[in-house]
Amino acid sequence: MGTALVYHEDMTATRLLWDDPECEIECPERLTAALDGLRQRGLEERCLCLSACEASEEELGLVHSPEYIALVQKTQTLDKEELHALSKQYDAVYFHPDTFHCARLAAGAALQLVDAVLTGAVHNGLALVRPPGHHSQRAAANGFCVFNNVALAAKHAKQKYGLQRILIVDWDVHHGQGIQYIFNDDPSVLYFSWHRYEHGSFWPFLPESDADAVGQGQGQGFTVNLPWNQVGMGNADYLAAFLHVLLPLAFEFDPELVLVSAGFDSAIGDPEGQMQATPECFAHLTQLLQVLAGGRICAVLEGGYHLESLAQSVCMMVQTLLGDPTPPLLGLMVPCQSALESIQSVQTAQTPHWTSLQQNVAPVLSSSTHSPEERSLRLLGESPTCAVAEDSLSPLLDRLCLHPAPPICTAVASTVPGAALCLPPGVLHQEGSVLREETEAWARLHKSRFQDEDLGTLGKILCLLDGIMDGQIRNAIATTTALATAATLDVLIQRCLARRAQRVLCVALGQLDRPLDLADDGRILWLNIRGKEAAIQSMFHFSTPLPQTTGGFLSLILGLVLPLAYGFQPDMVLMALGPAHGLQNAQAALLAAMLRSPVGGRILAVVEEESIRLLARSLAQALHGETPPSLGPFSKASPEEIQALMFLKARLEARWKLLQVAAPPP
Repeated sequence: MGTALVYHEDMTATRLLWDDPECEIECPERLTAALDGLRQRGLEERCLCLSACEASEEELGLVHSPEYIALVQKTQTLDKEELHALSKQYDAVYFHPDTFHCARLAAGAALQLVDAVLTGAVHNGLALVRPPGHHSQRAAANGFCVFNNVALAAKHAKQKYGLQRILIVDWDVHHGQGIQYIFNDDPSVLYFSWHRYEHGSFWPFLPESDADAVGQGQGQGFTVNLPWNQVGMGNADYLAAFLHVLLPLAFEFDPELVLVSAGFDSAIGDPEGQMQATPECFAHLTQLLQVLAGGRICAVLEGGYHLESLAQSVCMMVQTLLGDPTPPLLGLMVPCQSALESIQSVQTAQTPHWTSLQQNVAPVLSSSTHSPEERSLRLLGESPTCAVAEDSLSPLLDRLCLHPAPPICTAVASTVPGAALCLPPGVLHQEGSVLREETEAWARLHKSRFQDEDLGTLGKILCLLDGIMDGQIRNAIATTTALATAATLDVLIQRCLARRAQRVLCVALGQLDRPLDLADDGRILWLNIRGKEAAIQSMFHFSTPLPQTTGGFLSLILGLVLPLAYGFQPDMVLMALGPAHGLQNAQAALLAAMLRSPVGGRILAVVEEESIRLLARSLAQALHGETPPSLGPFSKASPEEIQALMFLKARLEARWKLLQVAAPPP
């Protein structure tokens, strides 16, 4: 199972035939630039390429009225003046003699992609289409959109495959009001949109684009609008929205399919959005979505009008869909105050409808929160400005690099035979390994801390660590005896620092104490998940209990672990499961899967022998890129779990800004 790329060159045929500064940015070069980028980076050839077919009139009728379909069909025979006159009847729309053909291809591409994913032909994919669709309504074109491609895809998935829960994530910089109208009272579709709003002063100037529009009737709570009220939102703001709004709701909703209205006018450099999220950010957003719906993601291109930024962002998304590691994110992980105000407004509006938000913790902001302009200064080295200057954008995009995937994705070193571990295909079980002289010498330095039988195991684990740091292995799992787990973790930390790792994140579960001689100099972030009470030794050393509810465990990951990991920006993650760690299969897999994103997949998981038979397969699958199994029915966090998280957040948010989820009180 791989990644589909659905496209047809005929979709470049439609173009503006008269002068219109508002519409001229929606041009054929948008598709050719994106496709050229995929080809130049060798990504197209790695996909299953499907030639788009036109959607039938019956399929278009899943969303659109017969009269509207007939009207668009009529444009094939109109002359230029008639097309211009018809276009002026709509908001930000132009028609062309090839519009009907192109729009049917765009809708058909979205339907083909859904078919490919839901029949198991591919795991995920991108429909590279134009015209876009998310503004289109039942009987009206709007905002360059003719047929609502993503809404049609959702209706198709429901009708043909009987799906009952579909998540639509619209990260285009404009509100997809067409999708909202179509599913406004439908509880089977959860629609999330962030968009430039500026208190209603930005197109499409609708009050129903604000956070308090939550759906109607049975659909209340299934429309989630996150309005950006100023420009300049960047990587940290987008991550905060995912971690504190979208993902908690998505896990509770438990979708069977994720549709992405993939508009890249929300990326840096776009004249419409004037935002500052870099292309790499969309790789991270994509990977965060891959833990949902069994990884079944269908992305459909919407906006994106800066050709270079569009091409880079599309490449980042496709690379991630293909399973490649996420690249590092640039800039400080500090959400701005305006973003946090928007997030808080969404939480306030949605809390009556979602258990996951009712358990949310909201510490107060400190006064040192950076504005987008301040973060722009740090990111680009320029004076603060509302928009990104063109001469600043090119150097930033030039720094983007697509890292080749390591030869070995996931390796396992264990004293337990590989057959007994039931490892998934593609995972390498190292029965034995040849120690490099340097690695062997490093193991001998710590001989006094280990039994003789543990020393050989230590050498194998050090080989795995070196392989990860050298880029030969993406991630790995290793076993130790229960007594040797703590000492092994200590040696691995020292080895990382000796290999010039700048920052190492240690997530230790169970009875594992931080080494006493480890300097608290900011290079090691130690999080221990154990015991019954939360405790803070320093801003880089703290512990929290392991939640027993699904809601509590998800809050731990989304509300604490990932904000810390993204804020710390580690070079390496060490995940240690020691004695009495208490993790179930699904929990261990989800934790490992979510930790892949902040570190580009560079994880070494150390598991004590008694647990490895139970956890090896699920851990290996998660590290290898497969979707972790479900945690089970959603249950609200207990008061004790909420209190522990509140205790930590209130004390840590001054240093770790991604923990913030609320704006200061008036």
